[in-house]
Amino acid sequence: MVLGVAGLSVGLALGGVVLLVALGWTLQRTVDEEAFRTADAVARLAGENALPDPLPVAGGQLRVQVVDSAGRIRAASIDADRLVPMVRPDQLTGTGRQRTVVPGQRLGWEGPVRVVAVPARSAGEPVTVLVGRSTVDVRHATQAARTVLLVAFPLLVGLLAVVAWRVVGATLRPVEALRSGAAEITGRDAAGRLPVPASQDEIHRLAVTLNDMLDRLAAARARQRSFLADAAHELRSPLTNMRTELEVAQRLGDRTDWPAVAADLLTDTERLGRLVDDLLLLARLDEEPAHQVDHLRAAEPVELGALLTEAAARWPGPTAGTAGSPEAAVVAGTAGPREAAVVGAGPVEAAVVGAGESPEGVVVGAGRAVSPEVTVVAAAGAVWTVGVPDELRRVLGNLVDNAVRHARTRVVLAVQPAADGTYHLVTVTDDGPGIPVADRERVFRRFARLDEGRARDAGGAGLGLAIVRELVRRGGGTVTLDDAHPGLTVRLHLPVLPDPD
Repeated sequence: MVLGVAGLSVGLALGGVVLLVALGWTLQRTVDEEAFRTADAVARLAGENALPDPLPVAGGQLRVQVVDSAGRIRAASIDADRLVPMVRPDQLTGTGRQRTVVPGQRLGWEGPVRVVAVPARSAGEPVTVLVGRSTVDVRHATQAARTVLLVAFPLLVGLLAVVAWRVVGATLRPVEALRSGAAEITGRDAAGRLPVPASQDEIHRLAVTLNDMLDRLAAARARQRSFLADAAHELRSPLTNMRTELEVAQRLGDRTDWPAVAADLLTDTERLGRLVDDLLLLARLDEEPAHQVDHLRAAEPVELGALLTEAAARWPGPTAGTAGSPEAAVVAGTAGPREAAVVGAGPVEAAVVGAGESPEGVVVGAGRAVSPEVTVVAAAGAVWTVGVPDELRRVLGNLVDNAVRHARTRVVLAVQPAADGTYHLVTVTDDGPGIPVADRERVFRRFARLDEGRARDAGGAGLGLAIVRELVRRGGGTVTLDDAHPGLTVRLHLPVLPDPD
């Protein structure tokens, strides 16, 4: 504020000086023009040998003399001196128009006098027309202007300072309210809000934007706290189980079945390791902008039929083949759309079903006499997409694991080439209980599980579908859930890559 007023004062002072200089120059130019007009008129009379005596001059502010080369006054106005010229002969050049300033005492005037000289000829002899004009009115005008500026300048500066103080204060008052509101918001205050001014201006929009930002930060903080609470709970569960098993084994002493304890501890350790890996993956996905360039560099052409075959082969039964077996080769064939050979089908013992796990450690649902059939429906020809192979394997692996966990008898993997040339459609269908429409968006949230999936042996940590959505989104695709009548169909839309061949 002080700097603004000081700058304004300097600007006004410079403006006043410029005004005075311009006013003095303009008035002086007016005096010279008036004197030269009179001198030119007298010079024309001298050239016509028609000089009257006395010379006619309008008003009493001008005095005129016609002086010859010897300095004698040949003619003069009625109030001009007829003996002493206004300008000494040695000061006249004799050629050209000139102007000078002489003291007013020589002419009986106060203050300086502006004298102009115009050469002429009278009766064949060279003469000089001298016209004197008092500049006292010019001096009075500039002094009056200077006095007005000296008096008005402090008053104007003071008035502008008061106005600026009030205007700036009124303008910054909402900003001060925002600052005070921001100072009152603490890290623990999740519901902190900034005051929004009533005026519909930039500060109002700033306050609204800042409140929206606070809402987003509060929502992110709530998600983070929920995530940390769920992660702590999920991490504590296997640790509690492991500690309980070890304490029981310690109390039993020699009666402990150490191979069984080791197997249980290994199961909990694998579950804990999978959970930690999932948490680290989600944390890395949250930093997507920082890893976006690396992600694009890692993307490459991927054939979806081979990925589906690989995902199905992760569930081999006692009589199933492997990814490189003839059965798998039939699945990946390109003769045309058809149901391929069953991969991973076959009876298993009930005891194994009750405690057994998939290749990723996912427990098969207890109470089923056989594991569900995992079938691949291949497309005619290769179906190419672009993405990170490991991420696509993780997506399909999570979807197949979920489908096998909830399916009753069968899981079908299928791929349909893009009809419009933009997205391929990959579906994973099971004949399980399905998911209600109201819960289909919620299951993609982290640690979100339906009630039937919260049992330790039947359900995972609730991170599989969250990882699927994040990885698919990074690859430029989408994932949705749909009814299979009965069961559930997961629909993946993955971007098309032209066949490299």
